[in-house]
Order: sequence, then structure tokens, then C-alpha cells
Amino acid sequence: QVQLVESGGGLVQAGGSLRLSCAASGRTFSGYAMAWFRQPPGKEREFVAGISWSGGMTYYADSVKGRFTISRDNAKNTVYLQMNSLKPEDTAVYYCAKRPPGYSGIDVTSLAYDYWGQGTQVTVSS
Repeated sequence: QVQLVESGGGLVQAGGSLRLSCAASGRTFSGYAMAWFRQPPGKEREFVAGISWSGGMTYYADSVKGRFTISRDNAKNTVYLQMNSLKPEDTAVYYCAKRPPGYSGIDVTSLAYDYWGQGTQVTVSS
């Protein structure tokens, strides 16, 4: 079993920044790609950013490219999402997710991920 716990969400004004963290426990953290998804109010969950198990490859949704940065620290079993220049449309519940063992590449579809965190709320006021 793997547990993912997100933190760092909150209320911020447009143009501000937040840093989300996702701490993994239960199994070795290496070997899996990780990703952040988000679910805006009344909308479906969508891919935000992904990172390969080595951290050498990252991929972003067009809507956050240039503003968000995903990173990971395998020694701390933690993945991060630095969010800058936040916009009201970034308001959502943010989830981190991991791929199954052996799947080291990034996938933008939620079905490719086997464990999910409980989510953390990010609210951006205008």
C-alpha cells in the first residue's frame, strides 16, 4: 500500500504563489512517474503536470506552462508543485497521483495512475 498526502493549499490573491507538497509513504518512492491533477468546481479532473521517476523529464498542461513547476525529491519521498502567477481559473482541488511500479514515464490520463492523495484546495481570488 502507498499513501499520498498533499499539503500547501490555501487562499491566495491573483498573481500570488503557492507551493504544494505530496508526501508518499508505504513503499519505495523511486521507479514511478508522479503527477498533479486538479478538479475545478463543477468540472472534470484534469492533468496539470507530470514528472518521470528520475525527475529528468517533465510535462505540463498548456494552461499552466511557464507558471507551474513540478519537481521531486526521492530522498524525501516528496513531489512538489510550485505555482506562480496564479489566476482565478486555477481554483480547484489539487491531487497528486503515482503510476504503478515499472511505469516510469508521464501519462496525462488519470486511469494511468493507481494511487491518489486526498486532495488539497487551492482558491485564487480576483
